[in-house]
Amino acid sequence: MLLFEEIHMTDGLLTLFHEHNDITVKSYRVESRITSRFAHVTVRSSVVNSGSKAQSIGFNVQIPKQAFITNFTMNVNGITFVGSVKEKTVARNLYTQARARGKAAGIIRANSQDMETFKTEVHVPSGSNIEFELHYQEMMHRKLGHYEHNLYLQPGRLVPQFQVDVYIFEPKGISMVQTSNTLGQQFTELIKVVSTDNKAHIVFKPNLQQQRKCDNCTDSAIDGTFTVMYDVKRDSNAGELQVSDGHFVHFFAPTNLSPLPKNIVFVIDVSGSMWGVKMKQTVEAMQAILDDLTLDDQFSIIDFNHNVRCWSEDLVSGSSIQIADAKKYIQNIKPNGGTNINEALMRAVQMLLKASNQGLIDSRSVSMIILVSDGDPTVGEIKLSAIQKNVRKIMREEFSLFSLGIGFDVDFDFLERIAMENRGIAQRIYANHDAAEQLRTFYSQVSSPLLRRIAIQFPEDSVSEVTQNRFDKYFSGSELVVAGKVLPSESNTLTSFTTASAVTELDTELVKHQHSFTGFARQMWAYITIKQLISDRSLAQTAAKKRMVTKQIMSLALEHQFVTPLTALLVESEDATERLLADSPRDPKHGCCSGPRHPVPKVPIVYQVPPWVQMSTPAPPSSVEKGPVEWTVPEKVTLGVVVNGQLISSKQVHNSKLSTYFGTISVDYQPDGVSVTITTDMIAMSDGSNNHSFTWAATAEITQDGINIVKNSHVIVTVNDNIQVMVLLHRVYKKHPVNVDFLGVYIPNDNQYSPVVHGLIGQFSREPEVNVFDIHEGADPLKKEATMEVKGNKLLVTRGWQKDYRRDTRQGSNVYCWFIHNSGKGFIDGHYTDYIVPDLHSFL
Repeated sequence: MLLFEEIHMTDGLLTLFHEHNDITVKSYRVESRITSRFAHVTVRSSVVNSGSKAQSIGFNVQIPKQAFITNFTMNVNGITFVGSVKEKTVARNLYTQARARGKAAGIIRANSQDMETFKTEVHVPSGSNIEFELHYQEMMHRKLGHYEHNLYLQPGRLVPQFQVDVYIFEPKGISMVQTSNTLGQQFTELIKVVSTDNKAHIVFKPNLQQQRKCDNCTDSAIDGTFTVMYDVKRDSNAGELQVSDGHFVHFFAPTNLSPLPKNIVFVIDVSGSMWGVKMKQTVEAMQAILDDLTLDDQFSIIDFNHNVRCWSEDLVSGSSIQIADAKKYIQNIKPNGGTNINEALMRAVQMLLKASNQGLIDSRSVSMIILVSDGDPTVGEIKLSAIQKNVRKIMREEFSLFSLGIGFDVDFDFLERIAMENRGIAQRIYANHDAAEQLRTFYSQVSSPLLRRIAIQFPEDSVSEVTQNRFDKYFSGSELVVAGKVLPSESNTLTSFTTASAVTELDTELVKHQHSFTGFARQMWAYITIKQLISDRSLAQTAAKKRMVTKQIMSLALEHQFVTPLTALLVESEDATERLLADSPRDPKHGCCSGPRHPVPKVPIVYQVPPWVQMSTPAPPSSVEKGPVEWTVPEKVTLGVVVNGQLISSKQVHNSKLSTYFGTISVDYQPDGVSVTITTDMIAMSDGSNNHSFTWAATAEITQDGINIVKNSHVIVTVNDNIQVMVLLHRVYKKHPVNVDFLGVYIPNDNQYSPVVHGLIGQFSREPEVNVFDIHEGADPLKKEATMEVKGNKLLVTRGWQKDYRRDTRQGSNVYCWFIHNSGKGFIDGHYTDYIVPDLHSFL
């Protein structure tokens, strides 16, 4: 069956085609048509299975994260698959009605800077011809004085017909166009730019020899980002109004204005997880950012872990003396401890309030908080919705909050919500060698506010369904964009309160240009509207509001054929018997916009419960104590999965105790006979005939027969898309007299199990009813004791804590819990010895 997967990747660019030498790529062409800052990109490729056997051929294309896929078509030996965007539930139901050939297809969320990867794979016989064609659209956002269009090129092999064309048409004229070449010096002379007053054509067309890494090499040297940067001519500060196809777009980017003074509170996470490269890069960035402050600016610095500290309790001017002292303070920070985001943000807002109430803030100035953090709260208020509410409650309308999330342990969805709700934006900072440059670049975008509280208005009887037209701030080098529909009128001119445009003139002009995107205004309006609705949905305070916004998003996405978080792309053959399904990906942590929940068709399935299981664990009412149990379960159930662990001991007894740890973890998927074995030395996958293995030093991703492995700093094993196991490696000093390397195992709460899932951990997928009472001092004054009532038993329990290393792999964070004695007797079903299996890959 051919289906789409969602997989998290941490590598940079992906290979376009599988590394089979017997696959011939005949052509690879990319065409971008940019009209008035809106791009329509088409990627086409033609491939032949020139081998003697049937094999899988893949087509992987990286697209900007802000883009919407609009279509994908595929022709396999004359059978054409055509795409159409549908509401997710509808698409999935249609998909299940037909079996498509091949193995897998999908969109992969790639944890790299500004991209995600569209990936499709089809299994075809020898001699097959396959043609792929992908379409996506995105709006160019002006940053630091220019627009940037990125195309990710990595063919993975030499291609006889390789060509990239970028066509730009800007009605008001192009002031600058240039390319940034990260592909290699040998390609610099091959990138041709031809431009006139309002058009530009950039072409990159290396022949086979020019593509080679060296004269005699068979590998392609094309591997990187093809970037086109440009800006447009601006007649005045009134802006640019364009009307086409019944829609208008107003661009507003005034220049020659003096920057407004700033009041900035930098709030910096210095918890233990920031230790190392993250802190080093943050300090480096702050040194440069502080140098940018002027005497007209006021600032302070708050750093926080489990405690909150202020470099200065009050805002101070950006004088050279204060900046030098602040730099010294930043330089001496030593990360450690937990994360108290709530208290840090409260302190920052209070600092701005105090200055404002004392009349120390210039009425023309802009006040902002810039939060830099790499993890979720672990100290103080840890409920994200409560933190969001607390900040919203005390923030004034004239204050803004900007959030920078470093790495992928942070809940970026939360940072985005709290920033949007408080007139700011959020950005993810990738924790690599150029994190400092990313921080500086972000600051550059918000460091020169030119205007406050801007409204772009139109006569009410001339337009409708206008996108956001009131903006809190305008920053130097950026652009404000408003779009909407033009109402029928006897006048052929649309007027805003800053400029005017002829209603039909641009349409006439667009028709004359072969490579212009004639539907740009209509699609741009829908693009902006959907993006704003997605933001509104994430901030919706009630379920009714969320449902209303969801309905609007789906309606627009279907009308304009955008693959969004609420829609899917169904690709089917002309006779509708073979289908592929593409869903929009989610953010690596806490996806932002899952669709509405619909009832899943249920089927009765009969399971046999292990005879030793005590059925006192809460279960559906239809359960009985012994024998077969019939329950109604979701139609998609992963049967036959076991996760086993093998214990190892410390090197010797310490404090009269021999500690034990997990030394090996195995995940076995019975239906396809696939097993994954993770040790402290390596990770291996086998299906009986094929074996894959790699060390902990590697970064890798493997998908095979329903199991997906992603290896970066940890290992994530996903079975059949609905069961996930995370394994962390904890290394110790090799010559340590007692300790040994060991593994940590983490099971997400949202795994989908059958009703009779069991095992030491599996039995608690449905939490039993627990009552803890009679809490009192224990033998250890730091560890209280209590009585726990569970499953009809009363057990003595002791308060303590365990380490959770998912966010801070070095020091971990404390998770408080109740410890149950006597090997869990009375709490687990049966006796602990019932869970011992003959070997690592045995099923209970």
